[in-house]
Amino acid sequence: MGTDIALLRLLQLVSPGLPIGMYSYSQGMESAVTDGWVVTDVDAAAWLTGLLVEGLARVDAPILARLYDAWQHDDRHAVDHWSQALIACRETAELRSEDRQTGQALARLLDKLEIVEAQAWLRRPDATLATLFSLAAVRWQITKTDAIAGYLWGWLENQVLCAVKLVPLGQVSGQKLLMQLAAQLPELVQQAITIHDDEIGGSVFGLALASSRHEMQYSRLFRS
Repeated sequence: MGTDIALLRLLQLVSPGLPIGMYSYSQGMESAVTDGWVVTDVDAAAWLTGLLVEGLARVDAPILARLYDAWQHDDRHAVDHWSQALIACRETAELRSEDRQTGQALARLLDKLEIVEAQAWLRRPDATLATLFSLAAVRWQITKTDAIAGYLWGWLENQVLCAVKLVPLGQVSGQKLLMQLAAQLPELVQQAITIHDDEIGGSVFGLALASSRHEMQYSRLFRS
């Protein structure tokens, strides 16, 4: 079989069927839709582009790249440093809780899949999804660029699914949105690898506001 086993492991890692609960979170989109900020597919594209370019590409992706290097070199101090840095970049309790809960859930899964380093993260408050995702990528010999692309793809797919449910969008509109935004990923992956440490960071005010409002929203489909 010509297919690289690492590719199959990456597909497993980014599958929405992975039991870590990413589908439970809308990252503020539910509040943005309720408040009338996101009403159409054009609004959804603008909202997700902002989060992707000004948020994930400047924070999550470059930190994931550094976590990958830290696991590869067995540098536990660097793993701790970048995990805590990522948590510090989360501007609401909801976003910090999402990172901790999905990170710990992925740790439980990886522990059952015999990745021994995952056990230490089962209850750590500074666990993040990127921390455990990068660990799995290193141990399964997924390249760094593929791991970053897969991480961004997994986030994007989940957010488009949220838009399909919340706006709502039709399935075809959702697929068009996914194709449109996914075209940006190769450039963002390269940016994540080349960005300097002191350039990491970004704030998306709309996300922080929407997420904080979602924490107090009376009726919700998605978890806070």
